Amino acid sequence: VLKLFKLLHRTRQEVFKNDTRALEAARQKINEEFRNNRDETSEEKINELLKIASDVEVILRTSVIQAVHTDSDKIVLIPRKDLLQDNTPYLDKPTKK
Repeated sequence: VLKLFKLLHRTRQEVFKNDTRALEAARQKINEEFRNNRDETSEEKINELLKIASDVEVILRTSVIQAVHTDSDKIVLIPRKDLLQDNTPYLDKPTKK
């Protein structure tokens, strides 16, 4: 449980880097969820909560991207290196090997 708690906080720091509002909101939410369930004794419920927390960490790490308003009608996206993937071009007619 502690390992996952720390992992969520490390992911939060990476994903919301330089965004103090988002960092604080994520910190509060993570701490609140773990605090609300700290007295849970059912092994089944604990495993379910750990699965949810693990899924949240994966979604944060793989799906969230920062955006910054630079002008009234412009937004700059700031992708992290682990989000960038090789782009495979779309082909109408696949080639046979």
